[in-house]
Amino acid sequence: MKEKLNNEFWKWVDEHTADDSKKMWLKYGKTHAEAIVQVECRQRFGKKLAATLLRVPQWYFPSVLAGEQATGDKLAAFHSRLVPECARMADLTAGLGIDVLHCSGIASHIIAVERDSEKAAALRHNMCLAGVENVSVECADCREWLKGYGGERLDLLFVDPARRSADGGRVFAIADCEPDIVGMLPLIKEKASKMLVKVSPMLDISRLVEDLEACVHIYVLGTPTECKELFALVDFDHAPQTKDDVIIDAVTVSDGAESAFRCSRSEEMVADAVYGVPRAGDYVCEPYPAVMKAGAVRLVAQRYGLHKLAANTHAYFGIACPDGFPGETRRVEQVLPYASKVLKRFRKDYPRIDVAVRNFGMSAEALRAKLGVGQGGGKRLLAVTDIANEKWLIVLE
Repeated sequence: MKEKLNNEFWKWVDEHTADDSKKMWLKYGKTHAEAIVQVECRQRFGKKLAATLLRVPQWYFPSVLAGEQATGDKLAAFHSRLVPECARMADLTAGLGIDVLHCSGIASHIIAVERDSEKAAALRHNMCLAGVENVSVECADCREWLKGYGGERLDLLFVDPARRSADGGRVFAIADCEPDIVGMLPLIKEKASKMLVKVSPMLDISRLVEDLEACVHIYVLGTPTECKELFALVDFDHAPQTKDDVIIDAVTVSDGAESAFRCSRSEEMVADAVYGVPRAGDYVCEPYPAVMKAGAVRLVAQRYGLHKLAANTHAYFGIACPDGFPGETRRVEQVLPYASKVLKRFRKDYPRIDVAVRNFGMSAEALRAKLGVGQGGGKRLLAVTDIANEKWLIVLE
């Protein structure tokens, strides 16, 4: 690999870094295919992997798919915070090695297991370029490698199983992923004291806790607009007393800032909420998607002294804006009943407004069409159903 990735190769990549990849494939596809892949990956994943490419400008991508499947730098940096200092660890699904790169500065040694020979070769090459000396790469199926591993019990195993079936369809149950971590639990427990496993953010947390023996911690990572990751920490030597004692951390990352909300299922079970409808001048608080994924729908109200609209309407309100609320907060301008006379004049008052719905029985797109309003304008319409099953249109500044 080193021979073909010479100065001339990278000079060509640098010279064409801003070129249209489709035109390059037509013009240079037969002679510079590998170089075009490097250009395309830098164009498509340059933002996601900005820190990696800054550290290793000549980072080699074995394929575009490898870049698509790779963990982004921001998420990998968060993963590395969960690695114990000087841990002996293995990444069973190393892929492009972004997690390995970030964790290498904390762990004492990492065994990166990757069954695809091209990815494994690229991983060795990139770790060398990065000056990382505490990573060894094994090209093997992780199950076979784990069976044959005879070294000292590892402190941590990291695994990100593929969420695609043989025919390419998405799967969401952890036992249906590849590899099947649930089926491997006895072997993993024998070889490591802890495991971090990344799963689909669509997976039900209760199901995840039930499927993974000795799960002690759930992490839900997201942005202000979506839930991005869900992963579990399994500690075989220190299992929780009950499944409801599992700690759940909902972490939202946005432009360098971080919001965290910690809870447990047992806290949510005993939490109480007061219901009502907001008035003009109140503040409506909408939790970030990661917090909602954590399932703390009543606990959020109790912890921040807020009222809730209904059991299944996950929007909250109060007379003051609560400090540190893990979500967006806006002041109420108007609260209007969902009635024909209101609908008829709504467009005149708010020709452009962002529309969102919570337990409303209608999509935001359908409501926007019914009102005849355009998007934008700086204000937000939140359509909700209250505890008495009445529908309301809440205009937020």
